[in-house]
Amino acid sequence: MVIEKMLRINNLLLMHKIDTICIIDDDPIHVFTTKRVLKNCNLCARIITFEDGKVAYDALSEISQVGEDLPDLILLDLNMPVWDGWDFLNEIKKINFCKDIKIFIISSSQSPEDVNKSKHYEQVSSYIFKPFSVEKLKAELADL
Repeated sequence: MVIEKMLRINNLLLMHKIDTICIIDDDPIHVFTTKRVLKNCNLCARIITFEDGKVAYDALSEISQVGEDLPDLILLDLNMPVWDGWDFLNEIKKINFCKDIKIFIISSSQSPEDVNKSKHYEQVSSYIFKPFSVEKLKAELADL
């Protein structure tokens, strides 16, 4: 049963490969590790990164305005300087993007308050605790 589920997940990922994943996180070690995992698993064609929510918001707004390709998925940390993940979520929902961008919160916060708060954001598809596993990320992607 487990093997069948993993095969189904791998087949779904091969059929629906994500073009661009955006990582918004201020921890360079986590960003490096996540990029390496994404590349090794061939989960996407392109990865863009930002170190805080404000820089990400400004860049994604500009990308949207000039008609460039937006990410398909955002991996968002909550605890960052300048704008944290909540600030980013509060502002990003004001932009009408030409496509549906899924957001996975990837956070070390296991606070029930944070998990519950994330459910009030329509664009948040998943809340994953750090450190995350490749299997967990693939399972979440397969459920999209």
